[in-house]
Amino acid sequence: MAFGWLETALRTGHKGIMKRRPSVLCIGSVLWDVVGRADCEMVLGNDMPGRIVRQPGGVAMNIAMALNQLDVRSILLSCVGQDASGRDLLQQAAHMGLVTNHIYQSPDLPTDTYMAVEGENGLIGAIADAHSLEAAGERILDPLRNGSLASAENPWPGVVALDGNLTGDMLDTLATSALFAQADFRIAPASPGKATRLRGFCSNPGATLYLNLEEANLLSGCNTTNARDASIKVHEMGVGRVLVTNGANTACDCSSQGPVTARPPPVKVRRVTGAGDRFMAAHIAAELHGLSPDKAIAAALNDTARFISG
Repeated sequence: MAFGWLETALRTGHKGIMKRRPSVLCIGSVLWDVVGRADCEMVLGNDMPGRIVRQPGGVAMNIAMALNQLDVRSILLSCVGQDASGRDLLQQAAHMGLVTNHIYQSPDLPTDTYMAVEGENGLIGAIADAHSLEAAGERILDPLRNGSLASAENPWPGVVALDGNLTGDMLDTLATSALFAQADFRIAPASPGKATRLRGFCSNPGATLYLNLEEANLLSGCNTTNARDASIKVHEMGVGRVLVTNGANTACDCSSQGPVTARPPPVKVRRVTGAGDRFMAAHIAAELHGLSPDKAIAAALNDTARFISG
């Protein structure tokens, strides 16, 4: 599933589209999503008929899969176990065209898992077991130190999609590491409970944060009620750029150029897991393919709407 604008532009050789396929380094969780969905509204304690699916997931993996669909090469840095789940996950990722040969394969850690229950009224509850990623720590960055992808002398020069499932200490280290001295950081907190882990990037003028309204308020300590105000508050903390979404309401992209807003199209929500990751990937792809800020946020919202309604 790709943007209509991207398909048209690639086919016609639109002037704003890059001719060389860009690459994005995706650092963070690569795991299995186990998601149960019921086609009715649910509340805590309900036992409903529905469908249960097991699919490749995790913030870094979701972003990489979406980028790949949007003609952006995705390179994954993460951890999986040397177990059947890990081998199957790497095989499926490689089959999709993702670059997986730099992923750390742990001999003593299991492959991580995310489990969620969704109803017609959205996410009912979820548990993210990313303990192996946290335990692997900086071992997942070895390809950026040993010259496989980069080194301290030749840091990664492009976009880095960073996942808040990494530990707070590791995120703080990455925010100032020489390995990323030239990087264009694009960062997602992974969940509201992990939003405050991103404070190390609040003094990084080259960082872009992708947040929902709740995450933005947790990070800023404010209680704003709309994406525009929330993005301005986080930007004032020193973050170079902030994109805030607010469900079906107006989203905002705030940078030193001022706020840019757009509203997503109305759709029937059929799935929510991975929606924030899809928005981030779609926005990155839109900009890498030459779209201006106002068109990029609109394109990303339209693509995300198609995703959640599918």
